[in-house]
Amino acid sequence: MIGRYVFSIIVGSIITLSLIFVMHLLIEHAEDAIQKERTKHMLDFVRVKRSETLNTEDFTPEKPPKPPEVPPEIPPQDLDSVDPNAPTINVPPPTVASNVDIGGPGGMNIAEGDYLPIVRVAPVYPARALSRGVEGHVDMGFTVTTSGSVTDPVVLFSTSSLFDRAATRAVLKFKYKPRVVDGVPIAVPNVKTRITFKIEE
Repeated sequence: MIGRYVFSIIVGSIITLSLIFVMHLLIEHAEDAIQKERTKHMLDFVRVKRSETLNTEDFTPEKPPKPPEVPPEIPPQDLDSVDPNAPTINVPPPTVASNVDIGGPGGMNIAEGDYLPIVRVAPVYPARALSRGVEGHVDMGFTVTTSGSVTDPVVLFSTSSLFDRAATRAVLKFKYKPRVVDGVPIAVPNVKTRITFKIEE
């Protein structure tokens, strides 16, 4: 036990003396740092006086060109010099027929002849066929009515059932000039057409 106490006292004394020595060194160097003169740096600023003079000769605008001369006024016509005894020409008014009946149903002037296509609507390409890259055609049969519309569409032949509905919808939007016999429009059954589906590159 006594040996430990002696050892502790010796170590404590050494540490205390070391701290005192370090503090003494710090105090000496602090005084030197306070008394030492610092080097001062000087900065020079140079100011340039702004020139306020303007060269007004360069900004003088050019004179605009002279406007064109106004043409001389046309003298008014002298209406007093007209000869009142000059011969006159009497032109009778044209005759207008009072019969405006143009015939045909609804006032339409229908000429004799067979039915003719007027409007053919392109079908909408089915999304399933487009995604699969399928091409083909559909043969349709239908009836052209007396008003030129289409009724009773029937699929006669189809390369793929994916096109049937799109072809039917397109045919129902077709418009025709109806067939006229003796001035009376008649329906035309069994009209056939082919609708082709092809992917544009």
